[in-house]
Formats: sequence, structure tokens, C-alpha cells
Amino acid sequence: MQNEQVKPNFEFVALMASLMSIVALTIDAILPAMADIGVSINSLDPTQNQLLVTMIFLGLGVGQLFFGPLSDSLGRKPIVYLGFTVFLIASVICLLAPNLEIMLVGRVLQGIGLSAPRTISISIIRDTYRGDYMAKIMSFVTAFFILVPVVAPAIGKAVMGYTGWQGIFYMQLFFALVVGIWFYKRQEETLKPEYKVPFSFQVFVKGTREILRYKETVSCTMISGLITGSFLVYLSSAQHVFEELYGLTDTFPYVFAGLALSVGFSTLMNGTLVIRFGMRNLSFTALVAFTVIALSYSLLFLNSQNPSIAILLVFLSLQFLCLGFIWGNMRSIAMEPIGHIAGIGAAITGFISTILSIPISIFVGSFIEDSVWALFAGLGVCGLISVVLFMTFKTRPLFANNHAFSK
Repeated sequence: MQNEQVKPNFEFVALMASLMSIVALTIDAILPAMADIGVSINSLDPTQNQLLVTMIFLGLGVGQLFFGPLSDSLGRKPIVYLGFTVFLIASVICLLAPNLEIMLVGRVLQGIGLSAPRTISISIIRDTYRGDYMAKIMSFVTAFFILVPVVAPAIGKAVMGYTGWQGIFYMQLFFALVVGIWFYKRQEETLKPEYKVPFSFQVFVKGTREILRYKETVSCTMISGLITGSFLVYLSSAQHVFEELYGLTDTFPYVFAGLALSVGFSTLMNGTLVIRFGMRNLSFTALVAFTVIALSYSLLFLNSQNPSIAILLVFLSLQFLCLGFIWGNMRSIAMEPIGHIAGIGAAITGFISTILSIPISIFVGSFIEDSVWALFAGLGVCGLISVVLFMTFKTRPLFANNHAFSK
């Protein structure tokens, strides 16, 4: 039964965040090791090595398209176990990879495996809560989840110092094992037997048709893809920018952690403010600010050299402060009208947003060689398109009495 007023249990929030956090750990912990991994697999082009980050998102997008519908048929918990099994096999492939191509196969499979806990955690939340309270819980889950990117690069660098880059993959496997056992012991099945639907190709067709009925769901899904794609440019190029362009090899994990804290802080604030102001108002305001900041940088430093590290960090921090008010709210707005198909709904919307983000990341990232200007130009263009989409397809007035429109 969905709850609108009941406060979430702390362990529930922590467990859902942990299911999502394995994705962040798998992505962010290897960032300090990308150069070392490149040497080991004979891949010395930093723009090619960015694919070690980007391709895991391809797996996340493809995997959730199947795991979501399967969870509507078989239940939430069995699919999480299946995902962890795929992740185990994929991690072994990465550890044994002799070249970039095999390593990328392993990373795609890691993404496919991790798409199960990532997608199912959202379905479990949607099974249990709805409306602005769902957005509140999503914000707290995301804020908890953000702690992993804060510490993951530092942990990865420390582990690498003792065991080499391979130790990072063993650490990820250990964390997945702990979370899997916790999930098995403490989380009940949230999909009631009467709501199970047989798995078939028609599930995709009917689910897609149902989603296309809701223009706001489609627009918010596309916005999620645009914003995620622009952020993925930063994520995949962060090691190159900070270590090679700015020479911050030793301090990179701490710089990365500080910027991740900006996202975590705003996500936590969103969980506090969303009930008062509404998820649409907060997300739209953040989208406008996100766009203005990125375009301001693009205009200020057009045809200029990279600014000082202090100026760069100020702009990135302001940019990331906006993200905490965008991600969780956009996902919640998209999911709000399709709670009756939560599993396939989360799968299809997640697939669309993820697949949309990958070509954006690859295209914009290819321009980041000696300058970070392309990063902000990409952020600005994606933000501008997102604002237009939101304004065009919103279904409820902005900045009206929130309680009148949040139910």
C-alpha cells in the first residue's frame, strides 16, 4: 500500500541508497586508476579511456529495459539477485581483460548487472510511496547515495596504492556481496502477487504506449537524459581535466569529493524543501539556474585559456548545486502518473534517459583535450533545451499554491 504521510524508515532509505551506491562505487572508484588501467591494457589515449566510464551507462540503460519488466512478472527481489550474479561475472572479465575492447565488454556487462538493483530500488520506492513524499524519499536516498562518489575516488586511490588497480574491482565485489546479503535478510517483497503481470514482448509495447500518453513523463525523461549526458561529460573527463590539464594528481580525489558534496548538499536540501515548494517548482528553478551558470561561463571564457582552478571550481560547484534539485524531482515527476506500471515504467524511462545521455557524453567529451570550455558549452545547451521542454509540456501551473497541485 502506498504511503503519503508516513515517514520513511531509516534502514529502508539506507538499503535503497546502498543498492544504488554500487553503481557509483563501480564508476567513481576507478577514476584515479584510469591512467594505470590504460597502461595495463595498452590504451594510452585519454579520450578513448573515457569509454571506461561511458560504457557502463550503456549497460545500465539496456539492462534496466529487461530487468524492470521481469520484476513486474517475477517480483522485485529475484531480479536483484540475478543482477548481482551478472555483475560478478562481469567483474571477473574486467580483471582478466588483456585490452580495451575486452575491458569495455566487462564494463558494459557490469552496467547491465547493476541496472537491476538500481532500477528495482526505484520500483520498490514507487511501490511504497507516491507524490511529493516519493520525491522526498528519493531525495534522501540520493543524498545518502551521494556519499559514495564523495569518498569513492579517495578509497580507490588508497586501495590502488596497496594492491594495484585490480584491488578496486575486488573491493566492489565485496561491497556488492554485503549489500546483497543485507537486502536478502531485511527487505520484504513489495510487489503483491495480484499485481504480477506475465512477461512478454507486449509488455514493452503496451508500457511504451502507456508512457507516451503522458507528455510530462516523456519530457521529464528526456530532460533527465540531457542533464545526465552533460554531467557524464564531466564524470568521464574529470581525471583528464584535473590531473593532466591542472596537474592535481595528488589532490584529485579531494577535489572530486568536494564537488560531489555540492550535489549531496542540494539533494538533501531538496528532500527538506520539496514538500513545501513542490517538486515542479524546485526542479524548474534549478534548471534555469543550471542553464544560466553554464552559458555564463561559455560567454566569459569564449576563445580564452582555461581559468584558474579556483574559478573553475566555483562554476562547477554552483552547477552541481543545481543538480540535486533536478535529478530526483525529474525522475519523480516522470514516474508519478505511471505508478500502475512502476517496473516497466522505471525501465523504459530509465532506458530512454540513459541512451540519450551516452551520445551527448561521447560527442562533447571528444572536444575536451586542452580546454574545459566544451564541458560548459555542453551543459548550457542541454540545460537550455531542458528548460524549453519543461515549459512546453508541463501539466500543472508553476509557483501556484503547492498543496493544491501536488496531490
